[in-house]
Amino acid sequence: MTDSTPGPAGIPMTPAVYHILLSLSQGDRHGYGIMQEVGDRTNGRERLGPGTLYRSIKRMRAAGLITAVEDPEMQAGDDDRRRYYRITDLGRRVVAEEARRFADLVAQAQKANVIDEPGVV
Repeated sequence: MTDSTPGPAGIPMTPAVYHILLSLSQGDRHGYGIMQEVGDRTNGRERLGPGTLYRSIKRMRAAGLITAVEDPEMQAGDDDRRRYYRITDLGRRVVAEEARRFADLVAQAQKANVIDEPGVV
């Protein structure tokens, strides 16, 4: 996966950015949790390595798509280097627009008889 940030309007975005935003749309997560959730959700087809993940996170924070947050359940003795991330309102709008763009692409492929139904190539 590449690790560039979205264009000026946030669209199109790299697969890494899309998957990170999807993961965070379900709740706050730390980096390793994001990697695990992406792997689980895609049945291992998409894997984020630490380099791609953290470069993407850095750029996404700078673009205002996500923010770092304190873990409200951090217990004494937990690793205080663990940082949790949360999707912003801008991040939600951008990932929703990208999902709509994907849905339109699938509809176009169906209309062109490239695929019969979503998810079938």
